[in-house]
Amino acid sequence: MHSVQHIRPLRHLRLAAVNIDGVLLSDTFSPVIHHFVTSRGGHYDAAVEREIFSQPRHIAARAAAAAAGLDWTPQRVLEVYFEERAAYLERNPLRVLEGAEQLLHRLRALGLHTVCYGGLSKEHFDRHLGHYAHLFDGPQYVCTNDFRPGVREIATGFFGLEPSRTVFIDDVARVSDAARDLGAAFIGHPSTFEYGFQRQLMREAGVRHVVGSLAEIDEPLLRTLDGEAAGGHAWAA
Repeated sequence: MHSVQHIRPLRHLRLAAVNIDGVLLSDTFSPVIHHFVTSRGGHYDAAVEREIFSQPRHIAARAAAAAAGLDWTPQRVLEVYFEERAAYLERNPLRVLEGAEQLLHRLRALGLHTVCYGGLSKEHFDRHLGHYAHLFDGPQYVCTNDFRPGVREIATGFFGLEPSRTVFIDDVARVSDAARDLGAAFIGHPSTFEYGFQRQLMREAGVRHVVGSLAEIDEPLLRTLDGEAAGGHAWAA
């Protein structure tokens, strides 16, 4: 018989909210947004990413149009953007990132509820992560387009928790800003896209824990974060 290994649950954190695109799935947004702006003669920098990433679609569309120097309606921007993203996906199909399933099992083994979230509809989750649906709790997936970045809404609205009892794992610094302001723990998993600025923006935001792979979100890191959150200094200098 196999012995059952009992893992001591975390003592403070109760929920892990894991972003879908860029954390569990490959980043297919940074390259397309960068191309949308630069192919039309626009200047792309950290400020552009700050204005576009993890924003409601209509706000992101206005920012993308401004960066690209276009006098387009948000609807027109979104139509063209999603056309260009579809073309990009033909060449670069979405894939589940290495270590995603193991991370979800690790979070649950440590006693955390898990939920996935992102700006696209639940159909996106069902199509690409439906085979892992049993590893998520509550609604399984929360579409945050109407209330991005969604830290408060996910923690308190969907799970009835104080934000300090949650950890968010995301590839965008805007989410870390909200987590910091609300006292939620945060792990950054910035894109490796060569023209991206999210790692820099996370450092500027004071993110303590920035990883380059999902395997780095291991039990020691999660226990360290749990201790920091329990002591109320997940964001202390």
